Amino acid sequence: CEDAKPEVKRAVLEKHDQSGVEGKEIITGTAEFPKGGVIGFHTHDGDEAGYIVKGEVIWRVKGQPDKTLKAGDHFFNPRGSAHSVVASGNGGTVFSTWIVDKGKPLATPAP
Repeated sequence: CEDAKPEVKRAVLEKHDQSGVEGKEIITGTAEFPKGGVIGFHTHDGDEAGYIVKGEVIWRVKGQPDKTLKAGDHFFNPRGSAHSVVASGNGGTVFSTWIVDKGKPLATPAP
């Protein structure tokens, strides 16, 4: 299909119960964005802190202006914040840590 977007490669690296906090888990993972790669608007049942490992991406948060992030930049998405990430230029790699409600999906598509 000509309209197909390049696939973003996601990987969960680790998943652990949060010490001393019932019902919470800490997850770390990466997303590799090829040129033209997109993760659509979604939310998390918890907080996400991320870092751009290489390349460049556009971080979109509903209700805020788009922000271009380059290697070395970081971002934070609070619980329930609808956000999206889009490859910019030749793409990039993002590392994230989530502290989320245990047993719920890591991400839920946002309307």
